[in-house]
Amino acid sequence: MGVGEESRGRIAKRAARELKDGMVVNLGIGMPTKVADFIPEGIHVVFHAENGILGAGPSPVPGEEDPFLCNAGGFPITVIDGASYCDSSVAFAMIRRGYIDMTILGALEVSERGDLANWIVPGRRVSGIGGAMELAQKAKKVIVLMNHVSPQGKPKIKRQCELPLTALECVDIIITDMAVLEVTDDGLILKEIMSPYTVEDVVRHTEASLNIPENIEFIP
Repeated sequence: MGVGEESRGRIAKRAARELKDGMVVNLGIGMPTKVADFIPEGIHVVFHAENGILGAGPSPVPGEEDPFLCNAGGFPITVIDGASYCDSSVAFAMIRRGYIDMTILGALEVSERGDLANWIVPGRRVSGIGGAMELAQKAKKVIVLMNHVSPQGKPKIKRQCELPLTALECVDIIITDMAVLEVTDDGLILKEIMSPYTVEDVVRHTEASLNIPENIEFIP
């Protein structure tokens, strides 16, 4: 039950529906970067990057990458008219002062309380926890994009995270290849289901408890 390119695009497109006009938004590396390709018509947002860009644009057309222009993960990006540059200390000051309206991040695991684990699998080498720790704590809204199960078929939405945490009780919405879930004080609410999956599929592949309303939206 892997996430192919078409499914990743569908997840990113659904996440783009959460964008509101005038927002300052930070996109994590990986799947979240694709959200910039699906901005709804009539919506103007400013994308923030921790390495010092305010006004990042969609991914460049292959062959037209600027070698001096990249996001915080080192991947090529474009910039929109009116974009500005700063050093990383100013970019992080924007995060720490709460100026980021929304961050969209990838995840390895999310708990039913909204705890986030997205920076390391024990035994693998990484450069460090990075900016996700501060974004998860300081952004006004945190959305997670991920596949619903691991490559081994194990649930990634858990009662309690098993991997090292990035931040506690920070996630607001989880969007996967199977479903959209909202994190609330009363637990996880199953809001939407991605076709061709069913309620039973989502329940079977989710370790955490789910609140299932009658008016679930099914996304074609």
